[in-house]
Amino acid sequence: MNNWKKTFAIIWSGQLFSTLSSSIVGFAVVFWLSIKTGSPEVLAYAMIAVLLPFIVLGLFTGVYVDRWDRKRTMILADSFVAVCSAALGILFYLDMTPIWLIYILLALRSAGSAFHMPAMQASVPLLAPESELMRVAGINQMIQSISNIAGPALGAVLISILDMSYVMMFDVLGAAIACTSLLFVKIPNPEKKENTVPNVWLEVKEGIRHLFMNRGVTYLMISVIGVTFFIVPIAALYPLMTLKYFGGNAYQLGLVEVAWGIGMLVGGAFLSIKFMKTVNKVLTMNIVAIGLGLTYWAMGALPTSGFVLFVVLTSISGIAGSIYWSSFTVILQTKIDPAALGRVFSIYDSVSLLPTIPGLLATGYIAEGVGLLNAFVIAGIATLIIGVAALFIPEITRLGISTKGVKE
Repeated sequence: MNNWKKTFAIIWSGQLFSTLSSSIVGFAVVFWLSIKTGSPEVLAYAMIAVLLPFIVLGLFTGVYVDRWDRKRTMILADSFVAVCSAALGILFYLDMTPIWLIYILLALRSAGSAFHMPAMQASVPLLAPESELMRVAGINQMIQSISNIAGPALGAVLISILDMSYVMMFDVLGAAIACTSLLFVKIPNPEKKENTVPNVWLEVKEGIRHLFMNRGVTYLMISVIGVTFFIVPIAALYPLMTLKYFGGNAYQLGLVEVAWGIGMLVGGAFLSIKFMKTVNKVLTMNIVAIGLGLTYWAMGALPTSGFVLFVVLTSISGIAGSIYWSSFTVILQTKIDPAALGRVFSIYDSVSLLPTIPGLLATGYIAEGVGLLNAFVIAGIATLIIGVAALFIPEITRLGISTKGVKE
């Protein structure tokens, strides 16, 4: 038991530096684009450049993650992201920064992440006991939340005192620390296939088959994608809600972001306590989905004087979101064959992120055509219905009983 704790302590130390530096650089680029262009379309396209490669490549990267050495895959992927950040830094240094080239390098960084994330997620159940997976997911969520809280603040500070070429080097440093930490741990690999040349389409189909083999997992995943579909586009409306509806400023906009990050941090901390090892994870997810729906519904009912309550509800939604999506990650880790987890996670990550693209493209229509408040109310009611419906689906209920406690 001590061995797995020591292994994760080393991995987490590197992961913290890597995720924090990536968050700093990501927000610094967004700030720079905001200052340089002042165009919301440019920011939306930058986000699409980050998300689209991850979504498209994610359908196939799992095939290679399940075949390759997972530690080596994470090191190479992190190193590739660092090289892309270094290239961006050089372009900033030479003052050669056409927007289209920034889009390309952002997309390449995303391509590296499309290999790194499923490799990391698929490695967790090979390192930790099944009874500790919820705790591991909670700590991983806390690390991500710390980066989400500190990244924007540090990015804003650094871009004001340093040239962008130097800011980009923070990502290189973070990747170097993360890769070095991985050199000191042993990550086991599942049994490899005998043939050395992968049949990509066949193995993608196998990954899909593993994902849909258990009806409870299938129905629960559909409900998760449904919640994601309604919640993610609404998250893109937070700035408009703060600035236009509540008449806020840049400080209040930052306050909302920090509230969300703190909520995610609290949710991760809650997941890491020992009590969560034995809870019914599926029942927890459905109750949290209901709470998340009520939270967004309440946001849509706020008066223009209700900004403080909006910040509080944003924090609550961060807590709920952290518990909801992390719990599903643990369910996949416990119910799917480790040899197929790379494919399953890459496919799931791609499918679950698909709603972000139309959401980003439709942000303006949703805000003006539907109305900000109505958008929050609709998302809240839809999420509430999904959470309630999932409580009464027998396959999902049985899945919750079978994932309660330690390994079956």
